[in-house]
Amino acid sequence: MPDFIALTDKRIRKALSGLRLAFRGVLTRITTAGGVQTAQVAGLAGETLEGVEIFQQYGFTTVPPEGAMAVVLPLGGRTSHGIVIATEHSRYRLQGLESGEVAIYTDEGASIVLKRNRIIAVECDEWLLNCKKYSVNASESASFTTPELSTSAKLIAQGQISGNGGMAIRGGEGGVTASFAGNISHTGGIITSVAVTINGVQMGMHIHDTPNGPSGKPRN
Repeated sequence: MPDFIALTDKRIRKALSGLRLAFRGVLTRITTAGGVQTAQVAGLAGETLEGVEIFQQYGFTTVPPEGAMAVVLPLGGRTSHGIVIATEHSRYRLQGLESGEVAIYTDEGASIVLKRNRIIAVECDEWLLNCKKYSVNASESASFTTPELSTSAKLIAQGQISGNGGMAIRGGEGGVTASFAGNISHTGGIITSVAVTINGVQMGMHIHDTPNGPSGKPRN
């Protein structure tokens, strides 16, 4: 009596033998033009595949460096219809991450790491941001460790401005370098100026009229 199970298995194996399963390769050239990136892939069997599409998740795109490892999935079991579904490069992959951490990185060392304790660590040489509005809500504090912090236009503070290294101001609209509204309290030190004008009266070189004629110049 025929062994139908063995016969069925034999036929399945024979049918699958003509289908190629997923295999590993190395990316040797990347073409970024077009809607989907394509690559030249060197298969581990010594073959070279041309124009293999690299499929990535919507909203995310990368250009893997040459030499990156890839997993190629032959659609329908046909090598000519293969697509790259995953890539990896052991030389540049960030190591030492803890369980649950996520990182975005490049072969030049720039990275964004979502770390434990809700910390985001960024490494780069230059941070560029282009937007219409930018808001930061830091409920405790915000600090900058930098030799210079500049703005191209107005800087408005709703609270007190404190400084420990002095202040230098120049320029201004209408020839006015600085304007103050409200009382000014000077608690110590000396105010030095070439000339001071209060309510239209110039101090320093101001001379009073006296019964004996104009007063002399003020003395220190």
